[in-house]
Amino acid sequence: MSSFLTPLVVEPLDGRRWRIAFPFRYHVGSRYSNKIVVVPPGAVTDFASFPLWRLLFWWLPYWAKYSKPSPIHDELYRSKQIIGKPITRKRADEIFLEAMLVAWKDKKLGKFVAYMEYIGVRLFGWLVWH
Repeated sequence: MSSFLTPLVVEPLDGRRWRIAFPFRYHVGSRYSNKIVVVPPGAVTDFASFPLWRLLFWWLPYWAKYSKPSPIHDELYRSKQIIGKPITRKRADEIFLEAMLVAWKDKKLGKFVAYMEYIGVRLFGWLVWH
């Protein structure tokens, strides 16, 4: 199973955006994978606040809006790579789904919410990818 390697530490910027304070790392695929997403300090995240989310996913629980998978997805969309190798938007979205399933495995609606967010980024992520 994949895993988050470091705690997520953020600093508020303006109430909508947050700055990553320390390197935030996530193993892709399995705990022992050599594929690691690193969100560098200073990177900015808006968590799960893509404008369409407000209209379509206002019902998301707080743990889905402000959680570890979102900065990972933001970094994948920003860099379009993992350890220097290019990735597709589809792969970035799959990693996002994987991270949500890991982060929310103990939440009652975790799997349902993860798949709903995944469908959302598959349908509308192209707006920010390019």
